[in-house]
Amino acid sequence: MENWDERFMRLTEEVGTWSSCLRRKVGAVIVRDKRVMTTGYNGAPTGIESCTERGECLREKLGIPSGTRHELCFAAHAEQNAIIQAAKYGINISGSTLYCTHQPCVICAKMIINAGIVRVVYREGYPDEFSMQLFSEAGTKLEKYGE
Repeated sequence: MENWDERFMRLTEEVGTWSSCLRRKVGAVIVRDKRVMTTGYNGAPTGIESCTERGECLREKLGIPSGTRHELCFAAHAEQNAIIQAAKYGINISGSTLYCTHQPCVICAKMIINAGIVRVVYREGYPDEFSMQLFSEAGTKLEKYGE
C-alpha cells in the first residue's frame, strides 16, 4: 500500500508535466493535513511568452549554468508559483509540507521558510548547497524522497 509521501510525490510529477520550460520540468504541491492546498509548476508569468512559445531557452542561449543567475529566466519556479497561488487565493500554508520534483534553489528556500512551510520533500538534487544550509539554519525539515 502506498503512503502519503508517495501519493504527493507522484502528483508533483504530474504537475511538472504542465511546465512550459524547455530545460527542466518541475512540479510542486503544498499539502497540509493530507490535503492539497496549492500546486505550482515552472513557467512564465501570466501574459509573458514562455520559452516553449518563443522556441528557445533564454538560459541556454546565454550559456547560463544550472543553479546560477536565477533572475535570467522567463519562468517563475514551481515552488514560487505554488506559494504565489496560496497568497493570491488566501490559502494559509503555514505549517504545511511542500513536495517538489527537485530540491529548491536558495531563492525558493527563502520564500518557503518565510511562508512558514515546515517540511520539504524533493526527488532530484539541484546544484545549490546554500539553500540546504538555509533550511538547516531555519529548522525546516528537508528530505530527499526515498532516502
